[in-house]
Amino acid sequence: MDILTHKENGILTISFNRPEKKNAITSAMYQAMADALIAAETDVAVRAILITGKPEIFTAGNDLEDFMKNAASLASSTTVPPVYQFMQALNNSGKPVIAAVSGAAVGIGTTLLMHCDLIYLADNAKLSMPFTQLGLCPEFASSMIFQNIVGYQRAAEKLMLGEAFNAQEAYQMGFVNKVLPLEELLPYALQQAAKLAALPAASVRVTKALMKGGQPAAIASKMKEENQHFASMLNAPEAKEAFMAFFQKRKPDFAQFN
Repeated sequence: MDILTHKENGILTISFNRPEKKNAITSAMYQAMADALIAAETDVAVRAILITGKPEIFTAGNDLEDFMKNAASLASSTTVPPVYQFMQALNNSGKPVIAAVSGAAVGIGTTLLMHCDLIYLADNAKLSMPFTQLGLCPEFASSMIFQNIVGYQRAAEKLMLGEAFNAQEAYQMGFVNKVLPLEELLPYALQQAAKLAALPAASVRVTKALMKGGQPAAIASKMKEENQHFASMLNAPEAKEAFMAFFQKRKPDFAQFN
């Protein structure tokens, strides 16, 4: 199973489990995570949710071969792609969501963190949002959420250049709660999840809702706007050149485009 789910002591753990492909995410994996989050919303046995990966890798982002096969669905007005179902479920979750990240978190691996309530990184974590490097744009409201958290200039640097940043920088920007040694990451995240699970569920749920306020609706609107640009740019020459270069293992040449 490329996505593992485990429910114990009020905690639902969702784990990326495709290490041979650096936990690159397929449509089937998005669907599995979306289904798990949607089911958790009405499951009284689930009081906190933890998303994690492997010690050496959180996720390399989208599986590009699978992604290109299903790219047309991103622009569809009749179907909701699994990735959108997953991100909508994450945005709409009324229960606390914790992320425990070690190794690389590329693209949507970093984007999804913005929709979590608590974020803990191992000291080997490296985050990146290389959308412009792929001829694309930010996704799932990251252009709005990230700058709200870290400020415009820092967000511009990470989103426009698309360069990776390490765990300590993420902490200094106020993006994550804590950086831990790798061996302490998962035990600590589970400990925090257990604390949340032990609290009155209604109190935690209402506190989260009050803090979020009108954000979920604003985020949903920005997600739709970004998705329209993202889907359009997928068919543009720049993205085609970027993906071709990736598969051919060469550096893309964007100089030919205005």
